[in-house]
Amino acid sequence: MKPAAALACLAGGSLAAAATLNPSNKLGKRDLATSEPFYPSPWMNPNAEGWQEAYAKARDFVSQMTLLEKVNLTTGVGWGGEQCVGQVGAIPRLGLRSLCFQDSPLGIRGTDYNSAFPSGQTAAATFDRGLIYRRGYAMGEEAKGKGVNVLLGPVAGPLGRMPAAGRNWEGFSPDPVLTGVGMFESVKGIQDAGVIACAKHFIGNEQEHFRQVGEAQGYGFDIKETLSSNIDDKTMHELYMWPFADAVRAGVGSIMCSYQQINNSYGCQNSAALNHLLKNELGFQGFILSDWQAQHTGAASAVAGLDMSMPGDTVFNSGESFWGPNLTLAVLNGTVPTYRLDDMAMRIMAAVFKVGQSTDMEPINFSFFVQDTYGPIHASANEGYQQVNFHVDVRGDHGHLIREIAAKGTVLLKNTGSLPLNKPKFVAVIGEDAGPNPNGPNACSDRGCNRGTLAMGWGSGTANYPYLITPDAALQAQAVSDGSRYESILTNYATSQTKALVSKDNVTAIVFVNADSGEGYINVDGNIGDRKNLTLWKDGDALIKNVSSWCSNTIVVIHSVGPTLLTDWYDSPNITAILWAGLPGQESGNAIVDVLYGKVNPAARSPFTWGATRESYGADVLYEPNNGNDAPQQDFTEGVFIDYRYFDKANTPVIYEFGYGLSYTTFEYSNIRVEKSNAGEYNPTTGETAPAPTFGNFSTDLSDYLFPSSEFRYIYQYIYPYLNTTDPEDASADPHYGQTAEEFLPPHATDASPQPLPRSAGKNEPGGNRQLYDVMYTVTADITNTGSVVGEEVPQLYVALGGADDPVVQLRDFARLRIDPGQTAQFRGTLTRRDLSNWDTALQDWVVSDCEKKVFVGRSSRKLDLCAVLP
Repeated sequence: MKPAAALACLAGGSLAAAATLNPSNKLGKRDLATSEPFYPSPWMNPNAEGWQEAYAKARDFVSQMTLLEKVNLTTGVGWGGEQCVGQVGAIPRLGLRSLCFQDSPLGIRGTDYNSAFPSGQTAAATFDRGLIYRRGYAMGEEAKGKGVNVLLGPVAGPLGRMPAAGRNWEGFSPDPVLTGVGMFESVKGIQDAGVIACAKHFIGNEQEHFRQVGEAQGYGFDIKETLSSNIDDKTMHELYMWPFADAVRAGVGSIMCSYQQINNSYGCQNSAALNHLLKNELGFQGFILSDWQAQHTGAASAVAGLDMSMPGDTVFNSGESFWGPNLTLAVLNGTVPTYRLDDMAMRIMAAVFKVGQSTDMEPINFSFFVQDTYGPIHASANEGYQQVNFHVDVRGDHGHLIREIAAKGTVLLKNTGSLPLNKPKFVAVIGEDAGPNPNGPNACSDRGCNRGTLAMGWGSGTANYPYLITPDAALQAQAVSDGSRYESILTNYATSQTKALVSKDNVTAIVFVNADSGEGYINVDGNIGDRKNLTLWKDGDALIKNVSSWCSNTIVVIHSVGPTLLTDWYDSPNITAILWAGLPGQESGNAIVDVLYGKVNPAARSPFTWGATRESYGADVLYEPNNGNDAPQQDFTEGVFIDYRYFDKANTPVIYEFGYGLSYTTFEYSNIRVEKSNAGEYNPTTGETAPAPTFGNFSTDLSDYLFPSSEFRYIYQYIYPYLNTTDPEDASADPHYGQTAEEFLPPHATDASPQPLPRSAGKNEPGGNRQLYDVMYTVTADITNTGSVVGEEVPQLYVALGGADDPVVQLRDFARLRIDPGQTAQFRGTLTRRDLSNWDTALQDWVVSDCEKKVFVGRSSRKLDLCAVLP
């Protein structure tokens, strides 16, 4: 594939894009970034790979539905309208109960007798595809056992542009390939278990500050519109879209659009993002649902590609909806084309059938809004008193898996020989992070506090603990079993008592510290979701420096949501080991004992870079509005250079690089070999779609759509599809009512004719042109265990694309290999055409430049043992 225009080795591609970014240094002296319109909204492809059977079933089902039933399926019933965090209306005539949508990406939020899994970030640190898949499958099993239809995860947005961003821990890594693997395996696992996965948040949702106007105003910020993430076309494709493309390739059934704006157009009505990038270019066949209260318009969001409104009401418990009766009316008067409503319903039902669900669904057996066994099924209206929680235990044997992931996701950052422990004479454990929350592990709603050991962040991405094994409890049990002396001080502030304890002879001091963050609706100690800084919480750095000044064998364990600043103490000779244990979930203590005592030989790798200073990361959270009362503007001017890519470009020293991690044994790398495949030339996609399918006529008599009060009683604040009057203007309550679709909507918004396929899209393959995933090269290397104990090693394959605007190296593949002492295993990695391509903004396609390309196999992004030039 030859470059189309300006993708030469000495100059990067143009930044001109469908979503145009016009940067300047000063607000008010530049045009704001804009998002170009793209219409019509693409309709489903009946021949899409992996979707054919689901499409046929969905078509059969949807063709029987009335207009009201289709609206009911696409609109949430309102916050607290039923049992789950989100539900759409039922279709009782066709035997379909209300679909249940439930958080979170690490377990089932707000229920009991469920598991609390390690975070996505901790799972990514395993660099183990199989473990990530098993985690997804186990979460899917638990969701299915609760009656959940759609599990709101996994997360690729935030990707992790800024280390202080509050929800990075819900995702996997700031590297798009590692996150892409996390998304692919998680989607496969969840959906193989029979539950629809929901990849979120699409796209550019990289911080908590200013994501919602009401939330920001509640914190005293005077803004009228949410933050705009301003991202150029090249960066969008090469960085932020990459893992979502992998989710689409995995067959993900749903994708959640984000709160913030993208190039000054709201994420859930951004036609460039939803219609073009996601549905047109990536060929996404599932449905797009809004984040909760992220919908800002009715007809406009429908034609821009939104397929489902969540939770259905405009504002929680308002009883008003942009869709519901307004969508009914919009279809009746022609503002929203019939094909668009049909396509919404088709996409939803196809996702249901794709994962093996049917209309004969198990009942929902819990209530997110009521914790007692009995209570109202309509919590917001306090109506329908009955048994709402059946306390179904869905955990199975998942505790063993959680322990394995948490241990294999623990990164050994430093070890001068003190680990693994072997029946130490005297163990002293120091720090609040080793112990329990005195009020219980679930005392703070959605984990909105930091007391005791940290095993997950806060916000909607959480789950209730069925139990939490603290490090103190597990370490004490191990010490008793070994016959060791054991004492612990579970506070960071008992300075004199701590000094007296760790100053004794024969002490192995283990200091536990943490750093927390979460979602923006919760403020913990002034951290409004995003972290205020990258230091350890509760004077953790001072605690470490004190203990290590008194004890020459100090081991540090960090539970955190991302990197922290280690600069002041990491190289102290008295600090003999440092471990990052991430957010390990319910088996926290057992997992850290497994690693400290060598029951698990560590092989985890850091999924992010540990910089020496906060400033060394480049991009940072925008903490203050910068555009007056209007939308704060966050320009992604660093392009693809985040995390290790930025450090490499700036040639900045790091404490521990991306991909770094130690073992209790040693490995040697040798004998790199490159084999070129016989992949053919790249052929851009041509042709066009079929016309939009529709499913029959419907009555235009508004009296047929009035609320059927004789059939059932109206529930307060519940969102229905029915009209309340036959006067269309009164029914809409819209000051613009009466405008035609041509006056109200952008050009082509209602066009149902065949549409041209983009050259980068797949003909029938979700995820893009099939040839992007052709294997171009296979790279092998020999890895030898030169130590005395069995261990696992994570060889990593990086590529240098050679262009002036390319990162120095980029991760492209990896494996986790178990190797016995003295034995050699072969690493085998592949490079696809996508792996070797850049996005050409003029051609609007992926191209392989003529620049010389090199491959590296090594043990981290900066320890690249082996190198070869691609032939």
